[in-house]
Amino acid sequence: MSTSSPQVLYTPAQRARRDATAWTLVQGVLAPVQFLIFGISLYLVINSLHTGEHTDWALASVVIKTLVLYAIMVTGAIWEKVVFGQYLFAPAFYWEDVVSMGVLALHTTYLWVWWQGVWNPTDQLLLALAAYGSYAINAAQYIRKLRMARLQKQPSSTSLPDTGAQAST
Repeated sequence: MSTSSPQVLYTPAQRARRDATAWTLVQGVLAPVQFLIFGISLYLVINSLHTGEHTDWALASVVIKTLVLYAIMVTGAIWEKVVFGQYLFAPAFYWEDVVSMGVLALHTTYLWVWWQGVWNPTDQLLLALAAYGSYAINAAQYIRKLRMARLQKQPSSTSLPDTGAQAST
């Protein structure tokens, strides 16, 4: 019988690399920008499906959302390489990366369908909703990990030499 302990996302060295790299800031900026674009696009997609109006805006908004998704995925892979030593599927973010591959597949399929014009606009928007559903699940995974990282306590003794004095925080 084993006791379960809270999952540790970062070793002290990984935490130091995470905090030192500019890619953490890039991710911190791109994530809310992408979420804002997602919210606007979701509104446009649902509104277009409901009213039949502004379909071109809705279709184009999904393209913009997808391009930002590509940017955050590429920079996220670079961040993962800096922090964990591998571009994707580091143990701490394995399942988030697995779901991300599905998100990318759906968004990329949307881009292909949109570019080729092989589906009617309603079907394209329904595909976009499927892609957005997968994105929402993936975003929830990452928000959960962000919360876990904030709750994870790093003992000060792992990052500071033992001088007998405690650092104030």
